[in-house]
Amino acid sequence: MWKYAFISLLIWCSACSHPGRIVGAKPAVLIQPHELTVLFNHREQAGYISPISGRWRPGDDLEQALIQAIKSADKEILVAMQEVSLPDVAGALIEARNGGVEVKVVLENNYSRPWSWESITTLTSHQRQRRNRLQRLADRDGDGDLTTTEAASGDAVALLLEAGVPLIDDTADGSRGSGLMHHKFLVIDQEIVLTGSANTTSSGIHGDAGAASTRGNVNHLLRLKSKALAQLFRNEFHRLWGDGPGGQNDSRFGLQKQSGPAQSARVGDAKVEVLFAPHSKSNPNHGLNVLEKQLAEAEKSIDLALFVFSAQQLADVLQERANDGVKIRLIADPGFASRPFSEVLDLLGVALPDQNCRLERGNRPFQKPLRGVGTPRLARGDKLHHKFAVVDNKTVITGSFNWSPAAAHTNDETLLVIHSPKLAAHFTREMDRLWNNAELGITPHIQRKLDRQRIRCGDGVERR
Repeated sequence: MWKYAFISLLIWCSACSHPGRIVGAKPAVLIQPHELTVLFNHREQAGYISPISGRWRPGDDLEQALIQAIKSADKEILVAMQEVSLPDVAGALIEARNGGVEVKVVLENNYSRPWSWESITTLTSHQRQRRNRLQRLADRDGDGDLTTTEAASGDAVALLLEAGVPLIDDTADGSRGSGLMHHKFLVIDQEIVLTGSANTTSSGIHGDAGAASTRGNVNHLLRLKSKALAQLFRNEFHRLWGDGPGGQNDSRFGLQKQSGPAQSARVGDAKVEVLFAPHSKSNPNHGLNVLEKQLAEAEKSIDLALFVFSAQQLADVLQERANDGVKIRLIADPGFASRPFSEVLDLLGVALPDQNCRLERGNRPFQKPLRGVGTPRLARGDKLHHKFAVVDNKTVITGSFNWSPAAAHTNDETLLVIHSPKLAAHFTREMDRLWNNAELGITPHIQRKLDRQRIRCGDGVERR
């Protein structure tokens, strides 16, 4: 079904009416191996009708890809997702369960309670904003009046619970929850793995209801067909699951899992390494060390498209590779790029004190700023949510794993290293798309923040 989704998206795009534009040479057709394929929700070579705005938009429809994969299941669907708030995805899971497929769901505890069951008076400001977005999504006729029926049919978690779909969150181990249950994967019939950077939410895929200009956070979704790889993901799922809802506190999240080293499996002709986080700082198998090793092996080029980049260890190895003549391009989310803890600032050769006029301990801005650093131009409210790198046009690093100490040492995460020039070509094309529309160097937004903090703090003081 997945390969037909690509074909249908291309056919759909060619039949749609949208403003014409002058283009150069026809883009090269990139091979999508059956065992290892990728979708991008902002790419220019495909398009679909947005269920949010009802308008044609460029990109692959990640939601429909997930639904089609769910519908293809015969025996088992395991879901470990930070958040599931799309009612149609919940409906597909319910339909599968009603058809005899075993369905199990693990969510992050902040997103495991039905929003329609909560009292607004108990919610934080952030939770209220999220509830407002979900209410607009549930208001199917868009009249601004959310009926009881619309609320009931528009709350994905409520639908799952009311249908009896077994569901737990990261408090099932008896704790208050791990740092974040940040996984984003499905395992279908012990053979297919769907994973990547996208959460199963409107803002993560299509854009926000009531905000027609948004197109969703910039994300991707991988489909990997391999019984060996699927078994590794199933093992991780069952560490989280334990004996399921209402049983013993034998679920394991966070450091309780005692995660091991990266494991590898063949997916078609590609070698795929997978690491499940977190690990203690003293454990040499942790994710930042895995990333450092891959970056250190680069000989020609490193492309990076990152939501969060806050690991000094990785900035340091990029400095070494740059000194050795490796070409580096980094596109970072505008919101995170200009935060005091951002290593993007290191690459730009600047330091930004925090609100207490303190600098990150051990901060080392590049003496010679990199020219290949930028932020994409996005619609207001959208984020660059990728967490990928392409090394030497042949190795792809991706997953749910942000490039941060929290991802390595606190959160439940997936980190993939995929050795496949064919797949790398697709990620390079996505990088080129982002690069062609990016603001490079110190943007006016970053410069204003630097100027304000220098007036307040001078050069700042390093934290002890």
